[in-house]
Amino acid sequence: MNGISREDDLMLLRGCLQNDRKVQEQLYRKYFKTMYQICISYSGDRVEAKDILQDAFVKVFTSLEKFDAKGSLEGWVRRIVTNTAIDHLRKKRRVVFTDSFTEEPEDEERSSSLFRELSTDTILRFIRQLPDGARIVFNLFAVDDLSHKEIAEKLQITVGTSKSQYNRARNLLKKWLYEYEQSNQ
Repeated sequence: MNGISREDDLMLLRGCLQNDRKVQEQLYRKYFKTMYQICISYSGDRVEAKDILQDAFVKVFTSLEKFDAKGSLEGWVRRIVTNTAIDHLRKKRRVVFTDSFTEEPEDEERSSSLFRELSTDTILRFIRQLPDGARIVFNLFAVDDLSHKEIAEKLQITVGTSKSQYNRARNLLKKWLYEYEQSNQ
């Protein structure tokens, strides 16, 4: 994070801690788009994503005194948003994580061309279509860069289940993106 942004974040933090509503709105606007995309990637539904984001920002504003300012404010907010999304999905949907998934053999030529000329929006649309368990694990592993061990602890599943769900997501995405690519040629 560059110095200017870090200083901006510290100013926002101070204003929010003083319950300055204008500064709270500035913080919200600064991170809204990024955090909303995270919520969509976990929930797969725009309306539900807004609810999750609202809950997450309530947690952010009520927990700001816990932010130690050693790391980035954005990273801290992101963790709260991610955890809120996972908690929301657990409560609302009873997410099912399956242990077994038969992995399809990988076609190297097919997988090397999958992402050529595809927009981020197209890829995100397919991620939102993944089954809940696979989507959550995929996001935690591929987007949030957690290890399978960390995912297993966070979601209270086994490491094997985490790996299986990630492979399931990966293979479904490959299949869908390949089909999309073929239909648009």
